[in-house]
Amino acid sequence: MVIRVCAVLLALLLVGAPVLQVQCQSDEDVAATEVIEGSDVGIVGDDTQVFSDVGLGPAPGVDTVCVFPKNAGKLVPAGEEAELLVGLHNDVESPLHVLAIHASLHLPFDHQMLVQNLTVQEFYNASVPVSTQATFPYLFAVSKYLQPGSFDLVARIDYEIDQQPYQNVFYNGTIEVVEAGGFLTIESVFLVTLGVALLVFLGLWAYGQIQQFSKKPKRSTKVEVGTKTTEADMDEWLKGTAYAQSLSSKSKKKK
Repeated sequence: MVIRVCAVLLALLLVGAPVLQVQCQSDEDVAATEVIEGSDVGIVGDDTQVFSDVGLGPAPGVDTVCVFPKNAGKLVPAGEEAELLVGLHNDVESPLHVLAIHASLHLPFDHQMLVQNLTVQEFYNASVPVSTQATFPYLFAVSKYLQPGSFDLVARIDYEIDQQPYQNVFYNGTIEVVEAGGFLTIESVFLVTLGVALLVFLGLWAYGQIQQFSKKPKRSTKVEVGTKTTEADMDEWLKGTAYAQSLSSKSKKKK
């Protein structure tokens, strides 16, 4: 019974692999795209106006791809900076001007539950010519007080074509927030403790079986100790009795 309970606890701690809901590329594919040189990058403050998430959509002929460089598991340490690369392909007849990249963190079971608005990263003089694919970095950090676990990241890129604003959602999927700055986490400590407890339980069970086996009763042979009665002792014991006198008279008659 204890082993079954422990197995259930271990199964609950298993974390499923993140599921992508948007198109992504490998590290090699994104690295092979053209990176626009000369574009300045800035961190936008709270007073900077960005496009609203409502009412804007992607421009026809503009496709986005994304990748977490050297981070296939999409692990984001709490309080530390993480990087996301955005590939933007312009198949429109006009140049494309990238304005900003921004993202938000939500609960995986309810996107209406906002956990955190992440950094808004603004670009200056960043344009993508016609029939060109360019890559843009996005650096973000989740709160260091955020509890480790799975969260949904929604990331958007804002751009203009002929002074008309557009917006693409280039990533809408799961990331795994982990504790930063150490190998041991709450889950790893729990798993180690659970493993030690299982080993102790098995050791005690084996010890009890050995003790029970060693306490089985052993068969013992009874040795009867008796005394051997000699004829002289018998004569001395019967001396003076009627039986002794009759034996004595019989022996005299025989003589």
